[in-house]
Amino acid sequence: METRTLMRMLGASLICASAPASWAATTEENAPTNPLKDAYFGEQHVHTGVSMDAFIAGNRLTPDDAYRFAKGEEIMVNGSLHRIKRPLDFVAVTDHSEFMGEAYSLMNEGAPGYDDEVAVAFREAPNLQTALLLYNKYVLTPLAGGGDPHPAFFQGEEAIKSTWRKNFEATEKHYQPGVFTTIHAYEWTSAPGGANQHRNVFFRDSNVPDLPFSSNEGADPEQLWAWMQTQRNDGKKVFAIPHNSNESKGLLFAEASLSGVPIGREYAETRASMEPLIEMMQVKGNSEVIPNFWPNDEFADFENAVTIQMFNGRTFIKENYVRYGLGRGIKYHAQFGVNPFKYGFVGGTDSHNGTPSNVEEDNYTVGSHGYADRTAQVRAVSMLEGEMRIADASPGALTAVWAESNTRGAIWDSMLAKETFATSGPRMKVRVFAGQGFASSYPSYEALVADGYAKGVPMGGDYTGSEAPQFLLWAMKDPIGPNLDRIQIIKGWYENGEMQDTVYDVVASGDRLQADGSVTPIDAPINMQTGAFNREKGDPVLTGVWTDPDWDPKQEAFYYVRVLQLPTARWTLYDELRSGVSYPEDVKRELVERAWASPIWHEVN
Repeated sequence: METRTLMRMLGASLICASAPASWAATTEENAPTNPLKDAYFGEQHVHTGVSMDAFIAGNRLTPDDAYRFAKGEEIMVNGSLHRIKRPLDFVAVTDHSEFMGEAYSLMNEGAPGYDDEVAVAFREAPNLQTALLLYNKYVLTPLAGGGDPHPAFFQGEEAIKSTWRKNFEATEKHYQPGVFTTIHAYEWTSAPGGANQHRNVFFRDSNVPDLPFSSNEGADPEQLWAWMQTQRNDGKKVFAIPHNSNESKGLLFAEASLSGVPIGREYAETRASMEPLIEMMQVKGNSEVIPNFWPNDEFADFENAVTIQMFNGRTFIKENYVRYGLGRGIKYHAQFGVNPFKYGFVGGTDSHNGTPSNVEEDNYTVGSHGYADRTAQVRAVSMLEGEMRIADASPGALTAVWAESNTRGAIWDSMLAKETFATSGPRMKVRVFAGQGFASSYPSYEALVADGYAKGVPMGGDYTGSEAPQFLLWAMKDPIGPNLDRIQIIKGWYENGEMQDTVYDVVASGDRLQADGSVTPIDAPINMQTGAFNREKGDPVLTGVWTDPDWDPKQEAFYYVRVLQLPTARWTLYDELRSGVSYPEDVKRELVERAWASPIWHEVN
């Protein structure tokens, strides 16, 4: 890799997303484009005060505030001025569609219902405990009893429309094609029996419905998909992304629909059409794998949020995890020719602070859930109500999209095509192509990418060759983070009626990859007194070509890339160093951050 190319690419990640006002006139049609595509980093899961659970936790920020924060502005968050370390390229604000009407009365002075005594009580609740008591009395108890979940100050459908319109206006206001992209979106929030079935819903452009569809109107994902199909029939372009499979009690990758009907071809076709991506990681944990069920994956013990098992009967089962879902999907394809779980990867925060992608471990000073975790003193000893021990929470994850331009159309289209990768927070980059005839080295990054597209398919694609696939691999460090440790390929396949998977180490820094496929461990500890990471070891860029040594053209298979960087300090260590708090001994102080590239599939037809 040429040094000038490397420095240019690293520097590009540091450019501020703000721009002169004259740039605002740029349209999607004349925005700068790159046919080889650039990686755009963004947030696809964040809540403002418009989400009622965020409001009762003290959040009064609006979508307008969230977009300003994403651009790098300093915003008052939980009583403290705070800003993101680096601006984002794109954001989708995903406020809950449930109780959007209540938000209009709560947040807009003079709106109908604003002065209702219950609305005033919600708005003036002095602490989280008081707010939760109100929420339980006026929302949860009636809901559990089969009654109307809307409190008395709810003003009906027109109030929902008003909130949705205000979100729409903020999203339009902040869109700067070529510079900063905003995506119209919301969250559909269903959790039957405490089993997470949540989906975020994304629109390609400003052609959106007058009202979002909520779980109050339909709590089964099939009802959501039916509504989405109605929108598509009306000319709207929309897809959904499920999240928190780790909290789904096995229902996200189940053998039957939520209504109990065994999954068949029609269900599989509908789901595959509606849901191209899945959220790999967020505040409430990493959903890739867990050591309990993948003991041979030495890096499975990562942000597993183990204390979510303490609430709502959410015990860990293998069926909760993305790697299992990918395997079950290829088994379905072998059975009836359609894969309902053919998911690419994204990451998000699910922050209820209105702070998109506030994911840097050393900048996690205001938490993610309002009153519940806004200071180190609270985080060190408290639980996130109904979810987990706060010490087990993560700042969240990032989505990166390989797109030709920083515009809604280009980013949405690449998300639909699954040309995406998730990271656990750092802005490392990864590319992977599967094909034949790749060179062992290239004179430049651009030559590598051009050959990848010419001779193979990118992440999210289908390999259709008759010979063992070659994988062309490239990864680059975060400009402000440590060097990279290694690139791995996780392969899953379906054989003799069983789902199997394994992890291959395919590229390692410092020529540490041995002939037998093992990797010599790297000793690069962090400084526990300062949190500083090792700056000497590892490599800033890793590249290679790997061929599957166990290829069987008759086997259904998926392959995805995982990139590991050198260890860094976790936010809990920074809390201890800066605020003098102490976390329990079982709480981790360092971690190995990573990126996951969307899979490439080999399907047997």
